[in-house]
Amino acid sequence: MRVLASMSGGVDSSVAAALMTRAGHEVIGVTLKLWSGPDGEMPTAGCCTLADSEDARRVAATLGIPYYVLDYTDEFRDGVVDRFVSDYASGRTPNPCIECNRTVKFDRLLRRLDEFDCDLLVTGHHARAVESDGVWELRRGADRAKDQSYVLSMLTQSELAVTRFPVGEMTKADVRRIAADLGLRTADKPESMDICFVGQGDYRGFLRKTAPEAFVPGPIVDVDGGVVGEHDGIAGFTIGQRRGLGVALGEPRYVVDIQPHTATVVIGPRRHLRVGSVRLRDVTFTHEPVSGGVTVQYRAHGEPVPAVLAGDTVVFEEPQEGIAPGQTVAFYDGDRVLGGGIIVATER
Repeated sequence: MRVLASMSGGVDSSVAAALMTRAGHEVIGVTLKLWSGPDGEMPTAGCCTLADSEDARRVAATLGIPYYVLDYTDEFRDGVVDRFVSDYASGRTPNPCIECNRTVKFDRLLRRLDEFDCDLLVTGHHARAVESDGVWELRRGADRAKDQSYVLSMLTQSELAVTRFPVGEMTKADVRRIAADLGLRTADKPESMDICFVGQGDYRGFLRKTAPEAFVPGPIVDVDGGVVGEHDGIAGFTIGQRRGLGVALGEPRYVVDIQPHTATVVIGPRRHLRVGSVRLRDVTFTHEPVSGGVTVQYRAHGEPVPAVLAGDTVVFEEPQEGIAPGQTVAFYDGDRVLGGGIIVATER
């Protein structure tokens, strides 16, 4: 079988390509060039640096497989970076890694399978694609601490049928051991936790540089509507934020609401962060639509909580804190991903 291996330059994607090669498949390695700054500078952190591309190239050489770099900077800017800026300017809290998977990595690479005469796409995600009675299921990775199924919750049958996650059955320690045994240069490479286009700085600094027009001054008010301070732009705030409010009231206050039309930031006691339900858009399912009792996860490394799914609405069994429009909610049945959607509104 001929497979297209997405190689980010990290240990997981390196081992994924190696395992497919060891299994006798014909493997083609590709790295996606996704971001360069306004002056053409490459990112210095995240998963898209020049060093990452060089690591991927040298791993491919070690494995003896052909290797290509595919330029998707325009698609990434339009589908991920511009969306990131727009969301924060509108008071939402985006997850750019999910949007990258949704609009660039899987979408674009799966379109290239025929061009490369490949049957499958292979990635280094810690997740599992398992066939059961003719249906492809997306399941959590075996290493719960490294599970990445949440950021893949938008995948459907058409994508799952032609995608494989070879390291999904392994622990991270196993992955590094295999990489070391094979002499891969990425065996001890640290994981990157940064947003690639933001780099090592703060996302607020990126927004100020990229979209200064998003920083419009406005009032900070309490939950009763009283003005208690001023801010220089809602793009600098997220729901649940406690530090950096610029307001001293003698007791802890949190950002409980952001009102973009009036550039207003609302702060209040922690109890005002409690959310009973959320309404979603862009809901997708890995197989058939699901309703009723599920568990849901609304942060990449959050714990699943019981809820009821009804159409585009999720009602939590117990109120949850710090949930914001723009976040993704993934639906689960045990370790099986059922689907997901993006929050457009929250209800206390």
